[in-house]
Amino acid sequence: MNDTGEIEILLVEDNPDDIDMTLRALRKANIVNHIKIARDGQEALEFIFGEDTQAAHNLDEVPKLILLDLKLPRIDGFEVLKRIKGNPRTKRVPIVVLTSSREQQDVVETYQLGVNSYIVKPVNFESFVDAVGKLGMYWLLLNQPPPK
Repeated sequence: MNDTGEIEILLVEDNPDDIDMTLRALRKANIVNHIKIARDGQEALEFIFGEDTQAAHNLDEVPKLILLDLKLPRIDGFEVLKRIKGNPRTKRVPIVVLTSSREQQDVVETYQLGVNSYIVKPVNFESFVDAVGKLGMYWLLLNQPPPK
């Protein structure tokens, strides 16, 4: 965990089982950074853009990584991706789509909208742990982000 309390990972996922599996995978991979969970697209956008009246964070700080499901209630992942990548303050935040969709159209559309990576959720927990661990290590430790 960092010492500032800033959110380092925003997990946008509506399925409680997938939330639990992702959090367990992150813990198992020793990625224990500050994680915020948004259970739908609207909650994610409210958190990022400050419309959340309960957001107790500095709006100048953005997550270091967003893990985004596509099939979300209220506002879908495509719209969340579009808004985040379309805003000058948030467009550089790495977004990894973590979804069960293998639809080629979804892959193409998310890359056109600016996604940094597209990962299909493995059904096997050990494979999922491995994938989440690798992506966390890469985006939080190895990747060199542009200066703010």
